[in-house]
Amino acid sequence: MRVEFDEPKCVAAGQCAMVAPEVFDQRDDDGVAIVLDATPGADQHDAVREAAAVCPAAAIRLVEQ
Repeated sequence: MRVEFDEPKCVAAGQCAMVAPEVFDQRDDDGVAIVLDATPGADQHDAVREAAAVCPAAAIRLVEQ
């Protein structure tokens, strides 16, 4: 799995960072999400899928490999 993130679409809701904190975080200055691990391990796949599903801006795209 590869995580693709469309930063301009991010509304800084923080859902991704709450659901998958090992993969997503938020910038301190504006709350926009950042990807910590663009190729998370299999143990993180369920959380990353949930993070993409709950993103209110649909800014997270997952490429299954």
